[in-house]
Amino acid sequence: MKRTLIATALAFAISGCATIVGSTTQSVTIKSVPEGANISITNRAGEKIHTGMTPATITLKKSAGYFKAESYTVKFQKDGYEAKELIVSGQVNGWYFGNIIFGGLIVGMLIVDPMTGAMFSLSPDTIDAGLDAVGAKTSKADGSLTVVLLEDVPAELMQHARRLN
Repeated sequence: MKRTLIATALAFAISGCATIVGSTTQSVTIKSVPEGANISITNRAGEKIHTGMTPATITLKKSAGYFKAESYTVKFQKDGYEAKELIVSGQVNGWYFGNIIFGGLIVGMLIVDPMTGAMFSLSPDTIDAGLDAVGAKTSKADGSLTVVLLEDVPAELMQHARRLN
């Protein structure tokens, strides 16, 4: 029992808390309405790291270097619809601060977690992009609501429509 406690304490002392609990990569789910949109993902350096179609689940690195969170631009394209871009960015996660509590202050906070990228989480981890039809007459008050005439909604989108009561 005493050996187990010593081994556990040693593991926390020589590694980072976020590295123990998390990982250097994260899965991000990408969907669109309508489905079947082409996606391309580029990192903060402008390198294209993935191309495919929705829906997809992609594993992305959380770090772009020492103490540098990665960010990604996800571009959606589909014939008959306006292209759309969304951002996935990294933020410091709570487990990184566990180094203060569990004694990994120097090694965990300053070396291991920053080098591995485990100190970051990507957000959002699920993207559900609604694509606007080309030429659709829309009105956006604050970017959160789109109003269209029923006859301007493509049949493919109408399959996902539901009546609100």
